[in-house]
Amino acid sequence: MHGVIAPHLGHLYTAVIADASHRFHRLLGCEHSIFSTGTDEHGTKIQEAAAKAKTQLPQYCHNISLQYESLFQHYDILYTDFIRTTEEKHKKAVSHFWDSLKSNGYIYSGNYSGWYCVPDEQFLSENHIKEERGQDGKIYKVSIESGHPVQWTQEQNYMFKLSSFQEDLIHWLKNDKVVQPTKFCQQLRNWVLDAEFLQDVSVSRPSSRVHWGIAVPGDSSQTVYVWLDALVNYLTVAGYPHSSFVQNWPPDLQVVGKDILKFHGVYWPAFLLAAGLEPPRALFCHSHWTVDGEKMSKSKGNVVDPVTCMSKFTSSGLRYFLLREGTAHSDANYSETKVIRVLNAELADTLGNLLNRCCGKTVNPRQTFPKFCAHSQELYNQDEAKRLVETVTHLPDAVCQHFKECNFYKGIDAIIATLHTTNRFFETQKPWELVKHPKEQERLDWVIHLTMETLRVCGIMLQPIVPKLAELMLNKLGILENERITASYYSFGLYALSTNYANELRIGKVELEEVNPHLRGGKVENRLGNTPPPQFTRPRFEPRSYRPQ
Repeated sequence: MHGVIAPHLGHLYTAVIADASHRFHRLLGCEHSIFSTGTDEHGTKIQEAAAKAKTQLPQYCHNISLQYESLFQHYDILYTDFIRTTEEKHKKAVSHFWDSLKSNGYIYSGNYSGWYCVPDEQFLSENHIKEERGQDGKIYKVSIESGHPVQWTQEQNYMFKLSSFQEDLIHWLKNDKVVQPTKFCQQLRNWVLDAEFLQDVSVSRPSSRVHWGIAVPGDSSQTVYVWLDALVNYLTVAGYPHSSFVQNWPPDLQVVGKDILKFHGVYWPAFLLAAGLEPPRALFCHSHWTVDGEKMSKSKGNVVDPVTCMSKFTSSGLRYFLLREGTAHSDANYSETKVIRVLNAELADTLGNLLNRCCGKTVNPRQTFPKFCAHSQELYNQDEAKRLVETVTHLPDAVCQHFKECNFYKGIDAIIATLHTTNRFFETQKPWELVKHPKEQERLDWVIHLTMETLRVCGIMLQPIVPKLAELMLNKLGILENERITASYYSFGLYALSTNYANELRIGKVELEEVNPHLRGGKVENRLGNTPPPQFTRPRFEPRSYRPQ
């Protein structure tokens, strides 16, 4: 769930991970899946942001929500549900969930006092705050985790008996696979074992202070705590409180950033258990992005706008970079120089160049995907060909395992390594020399076939990562749509041996519609001040790279 501010690189990263996982599982045959995202539109932060923007709250929320929807559409986020917490169906779900918690005896009324952080919308214990000198020279108390200021607050609230769920949460976290990466699972275990951390939590705010939200059922003087409200969105999408929702519950995977791990890894499973519901089967928590080695922040003016990035690198380019360079267990670094280097080296040089060469008229004058000839089998016995065939044959299993664990960077690394091997094979075989000699036609067909078959396998596996680019690549190779939509077509050699391909296929003529105005004319424009741009001898990472030479 997102909200309050315009989307930045971190929001897109979460969405791209979830989208890649969703697309991958669809390839595995999960046809009836639910992939939800949306905007959390209640709470103090929204109130303050709307007031600062001098915009009515409903309109402010609508504007922000549209920005997220637009961004996700541009980046091919294939969600099935976009949920807004201001929707009536969600308000009904929250009210019903609240009543369940209360009727089960886990909500009670009490006076609460403590350090409250408005930006984080949570109370903090003494162990989670520190003193820090502000720019005005005064000493302030701030959250250790976020660095945001806190203020002492005392008020009448409804409380949730979080302390009653220590054993249940310990049991849930016993399975190392329930929260990945392991470091975040261990962090949750440490929190759950800390009695001070697991104190009862306030789940309402006085409506006099927080009026923009969902009223507590039966008590309009209180507003449901924004995080309880927001977390219920997952139930809303599943169809809660209608009885049919059990068909869609529990979720198989929830993807979150490490800044909201506590809410999803402690509060959320406890809330669900209190309501008699099963917690999520798996939680994938990712780290953050720094920018040129520094933490991304509005005050530093280094927040990366993914809309601007799209005009520089294309949506496929940025999707690829985020999944290629992002590692869940540690923060990754974003810089324009790095994006350009990765895209040029891997999408342009390694993938695009190989596709161009085997589809180009210089070595493939007939413009076909040559059919497999059984009597060419002896050619496969060459050591170099053996190594390539073995590599591509085992590639799908390795990639599938990495993708199942949301370690997309590892899967991409395996794909790119295979394409490097294929490029070396292509260079060694010198098809541009073979094409000059009619007697070498069978060998030439074998080289082109083996290269294209590798590209086909890699193209199918790249669909969850760069769906648009993979589609264009597979179209160019002449792969039919129904021959790319399931993982059963990952297998090397399956394409050539199928009875559907008795005749040679004509390779397609496709062009990228995305335009990249900053990567032209043989070099990348220098957009990073005094940093010298890399020099190139041919156009790089632009639409023309994927046309026949």
